[in-house]
Formats: sequence, C-alpha cells, structure tokens
Amino acid sequence: MRWALVKVSLAVTAMVVVAFAVPLGLVVKEMARDRAFSNAERRAAGLAPVLAITTDREQLDRAVATTDDGAEGRLAVHLPPPPDRPGAEGVEVGTRRATDQNLATTRRLGRATIAEVPGGSVLLQPTAVSPDQVAIVELFVPEGEVTNGVATAWLVLAAVGAALIVGSVAVADRLGVRMVQPAQRLARAAHELGEGRLGARVPEEGPPELKSAATAFNSMADQVVQLLANERELAADLSHRLRTPLTVLRLNTASLGSGPAADQTRAAVEQLEREVDTIIRTAREAKPQTQPTVPLAGCDASEVVRERMDFWSALAEDEDRTVRVAGVDAPVRIPVARPELVAALDALLGNVFRHTPVGTAFSVDVHNGDDAVIILVSDAGSGIADPAAALARGNSGARDGSTGLGLDIVRRMAESTGGDVRIGHSVLGGTEVRIWIGLDGRRPGGGGRRGRRAGAGAGRRGRRQKV
Repeated sequence: MRWALVKVSLAVTAMVVVAFAVPLGLVVKEMARDRAFSNAERRAAGLAPVLAITTDREQLDRAVATTDDGAEGRLAVHLPPPPDRPGAEGVEVGTRRATDQNLATTRRLGRATIAEVPGGSVLLQPTAVSPDQVAIVELFVPEGEVTNGVATAWLVLAAVGAALIVGSVAVADRLGVRMVQPAQRLARAAHELGEGRLGARVPEEGPPELKSAATAFNSMADQVVQLLANERELAADLSHRLRTPLTVLRLNTASLGSGPAADQTRAAVEQLEREVDTIIRTAREAKPQTQPTVPLAGCDASEVVRERMDFWSALAEDEDRTVRVAGVDAPVRIPVARPELVAALDALLGNVFRHTPVGTAFSVDVHNGDDAVIILVSDAGSGIADPAAALARGNSGARDGSTGLGLDIVRRMAESTGGDVRIGHSVLGGTEVRIWIGLDGRRPGGGGRRGRRAGAGAGRRGRRQKV
C-alpha cells in the first residue's frame, strides 16, 4: 500500500507539473520574443523623423552611425529609387542582412515583418518618406536577445516542478507509513498472539480505522489473557490454599505417636502434599504473566488478621511459638477482597511454620497510613538469603514442600492496589515481609523507609500484646 500511494502521487503530480509547466514555459518564451521585437520596433521607429526630413545618403549615414544599433552594425535603411528616375537603384545605408524577397514582402504588406537570418532575426519596419516612396528600416535582433531570460525561467519552472514532485512523494510516503505501519504491527501482534505470546499488544495510533482495530485487538487480547489467567490462577491458588489444612494435618500427625495407623496417616498426608505440589507446578508452568485488570472488593484488614491469627495461634501454641499481633484494634479498610487477603496471610504464616524451626517466634503488625496500609509479617528464623529471587513466581529455592507460589500470591495481591512486597531483616532477627497495600492506586516509590519506620513502631507497640 505504501508504494502504491507513492506511485499514484508521483504520477498525479508529474501530470499536473507537465500540464502547467510546459504551457507556462512556452508562454515565457513567447513573452521574451515579444519583448525583444517590441524594443526593436521602438528603436527602429527612432529613424522615422529623420526619414521624414531628408533622404540624403550622407545625412542618413550620420543618423544611423549615431544610434547604438548602427554603431554595432545591426541597423540599415533601405530607400527606394526616386520616382523621377526610372531604372535607378535604391539607396542602402548601414549593414544589410535581409534579402530582396524580404524587402519586397514588407513593401507589399505595408506593415512590419520579421524574417529569420543567420544568427537571429531582422525586423523590417516600413516608413513613408513621400506619398509615392516607402523606406524600410532594418534592425537586426540577435538570437540571444530573443531568448534572453528564457533558460533561467525554464530552470526555475523545472526546479519548482521537481520540488513539487519530491514533496508530494515525501508526503505520500509519510502517509503510507502512517497507514501501513499500524497495519503491519497489527498483523505481527495477531501472529504472536496466535503463537501463544499473550503479551502481544498494538499501539493505538494511526488512522481512525486502524486505531479502532488496534483498540479492539488489545481488548480481545486482554480478555483472552484474563480468561486464561483467571483459570490458571484459580487452579494454582486453590491448590496452594490446600497447603494450609495440609500443614495443620502434618503438624497434628506429629502427635499421633508411632504405629501402623499413625505411619499410614503421615504417609497419606505426605502423598497429598506431593500431589498438591504437582498440581501447583503444572498450573504454574502453563500460566502466562498477567496483571489483574478487574478491581477487587474491599475488606477490613484488622478483622482478617485477627481471624487468621486466631487460627494459627493454636498451632503456634502446640509448637511453643511466641506470637505477637499489633495494629488490629481499629478497622482498617483496604481495596482487597477478603479471600485474597486470607490467602496471602495464610501463605506467609504457612511459610513461617514450614521453614522455621519449632519454637521460633513470629509477629504480624498492621499500620494504617494516609495513602497505604502496611502489613508486616516477621519471624525470628534464619532469614532469606536472596529476597529478590524469593519474590519470583515459581522459585521454590529447592526447598522441600515449597512450590514458589506463596510469595507470588502476596505480591500479586499487593500490586493489584498499586503497592508492592519487600523482604528484609526483621527486628526479631529473621525475615520481615512487608506488604504495602495502596489506598489510592499510586506506587509506593520512596516509601520503603517510611514503611520500615512505621512497621518498627507498630512492632514496638505490639510487644505489649500477646496472643
């Protein structure tokens, strides 16, 4: 399409230039010719007063010699023979270039004529010197004077025509690019989407029709990605949420003692955990990286934290773990659905029980700010060696019983509000997971230090609250 537009523009502009430039060039040439001979007629008419006064040869010689044309040898005067002297020859003054036939034609027509001669043209101007005699003034006009300025005018016309052609081709090319590139991007994105690269998107730019097509394509791609993401997230997250009751079962089997029934129960729990891990990994490997696009309903973070801590405190008491909770006395509304926050908290607390020794203390602090809510989950374990890698989805760190999805569930929950998740060193000596939940959709930016100060303050207040 691009080259088709360029060819059409080139053809149309070239025809327009030819249609106007050629006639205009001919008009310029004719105007230069008319100007040259008009000046010649004016100069030739300057001898008419002299011929009206005298036809004496010597006086005519002096009159012709005093003119610029006569001095340059371009002026001549042809006098007919006297009527009272039949057979006599006429008088010629100056340099002659016209033929006898040219002179006879001018006398017969009785008006000025132009004749072609070597090197240019001659203007033959008849002038009556008596009722019966007509003299002819001959003025030579060189070819350069007839075409003076024509070449320059033609060059200007050619340059203007070429500029118009180049300009129209450039405009057509830009227009073609503006039309073709969005179509090419749309085609490439459609191929990529068909090949399974679900992140393919098209910039919504270009002509209105292509812009509308790009918008429709992006909307379709978002819907496809969201449908696949919802399906795979549901499979992975529901499977991961089974880890919480499985953790409880695994901890409870430790109190069954020994015996065939206890061994079978423990084996069944381990097998169930392996099956759940397999389901999670399968869903994780097929899941594209997506971002949630549907806003979530809100919940009371304090209520959810109290509820989940009541659940996990029973297990903590069995394992002789010290638990601290702070900042949950007043309601704290956050733009996160209750099931999502429950899943995130269970994932973090499950990691504490799963990856820290029995008797390790942990705490949960909630801080309610003006533009964000911060939830800190801290423990007194050995910490995480590589926090950045731990936040990557699917990175289990080669730990038994880990699928690498727990922290990813927390991260996606926080990022859905414009927040984030960071891992650091807690005041208890182990790992501190800070969940920044945005209240206005803005990224936390430089709020890391603020979050740590707020979390530390909440932690100090929480030392007085034991569960």
